[in-house]
Amino acid sequence: MRPTSNIGLLLIVGGLAVLLMGGFSYTKSDKVLDIGPLQATVQTKERVPLSPIAGGLALAAGVALLLVGTKNKA
Repeated sequence: MRPTSNIGLLLIVGGLAVLLMGGFSYTKSDKVLDIGPLQATVQTKERVPLSPIAGGLALAAGVALLLVGTKNKA
C-alpha cells in the first residue's frame, strides 16, 4: 500500500473513533495532605470532549486520501 492510503486508513479509523466515543476520560490524583507518614489523596475523574465535527472532517479526509492513493496506483 502507498503511504497516502495508510494515512487515509488511519484517519478513517480515528474519525470513526471520535464520532462513536465523543471524547475520553481519565483519572487525576492530587495529594491534599502530607504530614509525615500521613498522606491523603483525592482522585477526580476528568472528561475531555471531542467535537463530532473534527471526527467528520478526519473521516472525510481519510476517504479522500484513500481514493487518491488507489487512483494513483493504476
